[in-house]
Amino acid sequence: MTEDTIIALAGMITGLAMVLGLPLVIVQARKLWMRDTAARSPAMETDLRLERIETAIDAMAVEIERISEGQRFVTRLLSERGEERAGIPASTSPRQPS
Repeated sequence: MTEDTIIALAGMITGLAMVLGLPLVIVQARKLWMRDTAARSPAMETDLRLERIETAIDAMAVEIERISEGQRFVTRLLSERGEERAGIPASTSPRQPS
């Protein structure tokens, strides 16, 4: 074999290895990547879900606090009106408005 033939043969073998080997390497890399992603996916999904639940609970807590403030306000108004109708001055009330 001449030197030119060896160089041509080496080039063809290298090209064939690149054409066949590169897709195989890509497939293996994807399998590894997908396996890692699939293993972490439920944990990430659970974290996102817990975060949404936490946000919803915080929103409910704010709304419940608003409702309780309104309830206290209405109760205070009704008690003051009741005292005024009974002839008891509001200033002598044993309760202090909060």
